[in-house]
Amino acid sequence: MYRGGTGQWAWILHRLSGVGILLFLLMHILDTALIAFGPHVYDRVVALYRLPVFRVGEVGLAAAVLYHALNGIRITLVDFFPEWGVHQRRLFFGVIGLFVSLFVPAAYWMLKPLF
Repeated sequence: MYRGGTGQWAWILHRLSGVGILLFLLMHILDTALIAFGPHVYDRVVALYRLPVFRVGEVGLAAAVLYHALNGIRITLVDFFPEWGVHQRRLFFGVIGLFVSLFVPAAYWMLKPLF
């Protein structure tokens, strides 16, 4: 019986971060398309992005992009060097460690204006 593990978590987080990035891109395309309805419509929508909730959303987007990129590098390395497949657990925790060490200072810097 399959009980999951780090490989499953890496897969789930990779898919969730990819979906989050895709949703952001779709939202970005839609809000940019609003310029067709005039600058006043576009400016009103873009003004919403200055709200604190959107700043937190930007931090979430940064987290998704960073994790997706780091895990993508891990996947690529395992594809190019199949013998590294036995080290999946260590590689995943390496990705998590690198993610935390890069994301925490970035999140602090991004959220600093809110405090």
